[in-house]
Amino acid sequence: MNQTTTPAPAGETGETAGTSAPRLRDLDAEVFRARYATDRYTATVLGNRLEYLLDHVCSRLLTCAFSPMLRDLYDFGATITGAPASDYVTPIVGKGLAAFTGTMTESVKNTIEEYGAHRLAPGDVIISNDPYRIGTHVNDMLFCRPVFHEGEIVNFVTIKAHQLDIGGSVPGGFSATKTSNFENGLILAPLALETWALLMDNTRFGEMVGADIRTIVSCLDLGESLMTGVVSHYGIEAVTGTMQYICDIDAERMREAIRALPDGEWFGESLVDSDGLADDEEFPIRVRLHKRGDRLEVDLSGTARQARTTINSTFLDTKTAVGVALKYLLDPGMPFTSGLYRSVDIVVPDGSITNALPPDGVVFCYGEATEALITAIMAAMAPVLGEDALAGSYGSPNMHTGFGRDEQGRIWVSSGVGGGEHGPWGATKAGDADSYTLFYQANGLDMAVEVSEIDAPVAILRKEYLPDTAGAGHHRGGASVLKDTLWLAPAAHNLMTFRYKQAPGFGVRGGGTGAIGAAWVWDDAAQAGDYRAAHKVAGVFDPETGEADLAGEYAWFNRRPNWPTPARALFRYRTSGGGGWGDPYTREPSRVLEDVRNEYVSVEAARADYGVVIVGDPRWDPEGLVVDEELTAILRAEEEQRREHV
Repeated sequence: MNQTTTPAPAGETGETAGTSAPRLRDLDAEVFRARYATDRYTATVLGNRLEYLLDHVCSRLLTCAFSPMLRDLYDFGATITGAPASDYVTPIVGKGLAAFTGTMTESVKNTIEEYGAHRLAPGDVIISNDPYRIGTHVNDMLFCRPVFHEGEIVNFVTIKAHQLDIGGSVPGGFSATKTSNFENGLILAPLALETWALLMDNTRFGEMVGADIRTIVSCLDLGESLMTGVVSHYGIEAVTGTMQYICDIDAERMREAIRALPDGEWFGESLVDSDGLADDEEFPIRVRLHKRGDRLEVDLSGTARQARTTINSTFLDTKTAVGVALKYLLDPGMPFTSGLYRSVDIVVPDGSITNALPPDGVVFCYGEATEALITAIMAAMAPVLGEDALAGSYGSPNMHTGFGRDEQGRIWVSSGVGGGEHGPWGATKAGDADSYTLFYQANGLDMAVEVSEIDAPVAILRKEYLPDTAGAGHHRGGASVLKDTLWLAPAAHNLMTFRYKQAPGFGVRGGGTGAIGAAWVWDDAAQAGDYRAAHKVAGVFDPETGEADLAGEYAWFNRRPNWPTPARALFRYRTSGGGGWGDPYTREPSRVLEDVRNEYVSVEAARADYGVVIVGDPRWDPEGLVVDEELTAILRAEEEQRREHV
């Protein structure tokens, strides 16, 4: 049986669904007002006002939150979502995690419909955190505030925010070893936020979680107050019409982008190495894209079964990942709204890693499967997109959580600090890729080193880029990030290193593939750098030297569950590199020279990968480096001749 998502809700079909309908920009003033209950100028101003409103709400949460997940990592999302009568259209999403906002049309609808819209009253906050109802994982709690005007629900201001802890078997929740929903933590069906004791009694950090929730409620109060003012000024019909108009614009742009593609079928695949329980099974994500006219079907029927641990995603997360991929590839200039799915059908097998079902399909580390799906879609569409193709990134959330007890016996947790959470993206037609960002579905911040070292007994010793790890190209991919973290006290570590068997940073249009990543740990930091003395945590390694080598032996990261370390142990993560865009031999020698000066590319790789001969010493005299123009011309001419005879 397949779970098929056909994302054209009854309230969103409108008159723009048919291919023969006039474009929105061509509607005359009378037709526009009849459809949206306001004029075009007012709708534009009002749309900007609604975006400002949500930015204001998110800014307050970012600056007033207590936990590092919210105040430092921006691990939350927010939306303005329509009333039940509009079928919960979602025209405005915050600038937080796309992984949250993409699920929130269905999650708000599921939460409110189950709770009962008729039961809502002004001032209510309805919450839920069940992944099968709202997507993502149990630490991400959804808060819905209905906004009323003259006794009628206008819309909802909603926030989905990561709670530092929600109980379960592991402090903080991040673990790829859990095999039961009972290990995941407190699960809440939709209910009104009234019983604070229920939440406080099920978290290890009740004081901080309670402070965060009070902050979230105050942000919803702000959003409701601002929205009430907007409705009083513009009227409920204009607000509702504008929300529909914004979604219609997004739907029209996505439909036109799909129509511009040639009809056909394209295939992509990416790999999740294992599920954290054993290394006896791989989990491929396979996608078939079938395009006809102005419709695109995304079929995941060949995807692996649901995993035995928490690396599964729900179909809501899968839908989000599809939307994120299509936005990046086809319409990056417009905001993410619920309208983008109207021309897209998604077919997902029940009981697969991308549509896990309870009780066995536990969901927590959903980003592993969904990020692999985005990689597969990008790879599938690369040949047909031409110069608009995007090269592959480092490919995984790569989360690391360390925890232990201090001298007073209190639990401490460090999440998103000690692993390969930040890494490179792939190059595009616009230029070289960034080397230090988050995975595609995140838009968080990088916690300040000083803050991470205050919150836990950890010292960040190194964050640096590695030469010759970026995929070569006319535009270069991002370089691998090397991070060393010194753990000053005994600790246990939950690792999520799932994509090291294959290099995810594929190149496009003749660009090169980025280097493969790996992770090591030394029990004694004094031995760091001697890879033969390291524990091979995750990756494929040369059995003699201990260094990363795709021709070597695979090391399964979870052969030591909750990997224990003594005081002064050192973890080292090397992310995978980003893919290159375009032929490296067309990259201007001056740009290659700059890369060598900045130690993205070695002198040897400049010659081998780019056909550019650099003379000088990059380490001791980088400003003295020069391009040997004559030898470079000879090398590139020889390469051109070689290609002509292949």
